Amino acid sequence: MSVVLDTDAEGASGAGAEPARPLLAVNNIEVIYDHVILVLKGVSLSVPEGGIVALLGANGAGKTTTLKAVSNLLGAERGEVTKGTIELAGERVEELSPNALVRRGVVQVMEGRHCFEHLTVEENLLTGAYTRSDGGRAIAEDLERVYRYFPRLKERRTSLAGYISGGEQQMCAIGRALMARPKMILLDEPSMGLAPQLVEEIFEIVKQLNETEGVSILLAEQNTNIALKYAKYGYILENGRIVLDGDARALRENEDVKEFYLGIAGEDRKSFRNVKHYKRRKRWLS
Repeated sequence: MSVVLDTDAEGASGAGAEPARPLLAVNNIEVIYDHVILVLKGVSLSVPEGGIVALLGANGAGKTTTLKAVSNLLGAERGEVTKGTIELAGERVEELSPNALVRRGVVQVMEGRHCFEHLTVEENLLTGAYTRSDGGRAIAEDLERVYRYFPRLKERRTSLAGYISGGEQQMCAIGRALMARPKMILLDEPSMGLAPQLVEEIFEIVKQLNETEGVSILLAEQNTNIALKYAKYGYILENGRIVLDGDARALRENEDVKEFYLGIAGEDRKSFRNVKHYKRRKRWLS
């Protein structure tokens, strides 16, 4: 069982602190690659409508796999959800195609941006509307809306995406997701490879999107400090399992999280022996 840090929660798990009918509910899923490699082991999490939830952990913990399980992109990598369920607004969706999930409002922004380098910024943005059937006028209005959130993209609208900066590519990837009119964005490592000032700028825009557009965000991030600053709730993954979850403020103040994920060591945690003791205590083994 995982450790819950939200002292205001009514239940004995992180789900007790969440709404009874979350927008997204991942229930005890397991993911296996190549029929033999167990990557996720009983992962459960939920995202409330209009919320920002952080999925935290070191590289290789299983964050990206969790997002790909939700968006059903595992098949391209010989992976599959073998146990558990994934629900969107109370309906099971783990058998839907990625295209069908986008139509239902779930859009993933991949790690590393993955812009189409040979297309212009504006052409990249317009590819995000490929599932829509509400006409060119509505798409044009949403394009201008994206430019209001990302004025730098409007300046670079005719530039090839392969020649713009990493930060601009990240903005382009998020803007492309917005063009699908999502209910939820799965945002994978948006801070990767970016300067701290630019990371702050992008997260501020994500916060605005959440507050003004009502877009729910499931954020996978190694940068625990910035993620917990903007998220309302957080889950920490380690070796494919949820080891901690709770209110973001409680996670930020937790001494173990400070040391092992924020790099702030307490006075009584300076020896390697204490580190090993904590790691044994932290992982849920039964």
